Amino acid sequence: MDLFDKLYDEHERVKVRFIGFTTEQTRYDFGIVYTNLFFGKPLVICMQTGRSTLLDPKDMEDLDYLQNAFRIPDKQQAADLAEFLISALPEVPFVTQYE
Repeated sequence: MDLFDKLYDEHERVKVRFIGFTTEQTRYDFGIVYTNLFFGKPLVICMQTGRSTLLDPKDMEDLDYLQNAFRIPDKQQAADLAEFLISALPEVPFVTQYE
């Protein structure tokens, strides 16, 4: 084990929300993991593709980021997803994680 410098090894009980919804164009199935790690940003996982990212409400303003993170083909679908996620994600207070 001398080859590795462990950065962290945390155990935490977390709240997970699974939600599926449809828009006019597509269906979405997400898991949202609410954790105290990662500056309090929830981990959002697309259950269809396995792609995931840490998000907070401010990230919803960047539709290009959402398109890239979840491989969404067009802006309208990204806008629909952003609208949903804004209501699903809590406000994230900035927390210093690494001291």
